[in-house]
Amino acid sequence: MPRLKRKLSISKVYHVIIRGINKQDIFLDKQDYFKFIKEIERTKSKYKYEIYAYSLMNDHVHFVIYDKNENMSIVMQSLNVSYSSYFNKKYERTGHLFENRFKSKAIESEEYLKNVVRYIHKNPENAGLKKYEWTSYNEYLYKEKLINKEIVLKAFEENINNAINDFKYFHKNYSKYQDYDKGYELLTRITDEEAIEMIKNIVKENNPLKIQQYEKNEKKKAVIKILKIEGITKVQISRIIGISTKTICKIEKESSQK
Repeated sequence: MPRLKRKLSISKVYHVIIRGINKQDIFLDKQDYFKFIKEIERTKSKYKYEIYAYSLMNDHVHFVIYDKNENMSIVMQSLNVSYSSYFNKKYERTGHLFENRFKSKAIESEEYLKNVVRYIHKNPENAGLKKYEWTSYNEYLYKEKLINKEIVLKAFEENINNAINDFKYFHKNYSKYQDYDKGYELLTRITDEEAIEMIKNIVKENNPLKIQQYEKNEKKKAVIKILKIEGITKVQISRIIGISTKTICKIEKESSQK
């Protein structure tokens, strides 16, 4: 299947996600986070892009990036290659660390920008993490390190001091908008092509349709593992392995009750 050309943004601002391959953790200790941040600083200096927000999670990274020179693919490739080289050497591993293609979505309005920044900052909290230090939230309240915060703050209020107060209130009242902000999770949905490769790796089958022929308990085990793939849908699973969505839902329900 040929890859579609990325949709360019009029504003040149994007929500970007890069993820570890097969949900591989990409940060195992503090040194890893610091190394990744250094690579961001290096690529920012070289390619002249700006970051409006970020969140470094165990197995994926969120950015809001202003890609004024339209170098996104080159930036991500440079960032991923250099960090992967460091990670593989440190942990004595080989092969890909990141999924082959990063996700990106154009941001064309101030309202969308404010909400996606909040969603990124709340990503650790949604994952059950408290007092998480690897986001840009504190840079908005205090000193900037990686980000340019002026654009986002001015989307709240021209006066920066007032804008910071509005920004804090906007984040504090996240629970009121949580269902609304779930829309930003759609960016993590994966393509059938990506899902097929992940399923092949999980079940060690070149043809995922063979799962239909598994003994009942083995089939259940395989489906439960596949359901854990981030961004996959039950409809996708059904389409790829040839098992009805009703059966997949039943397996998921039985698994959750154990």
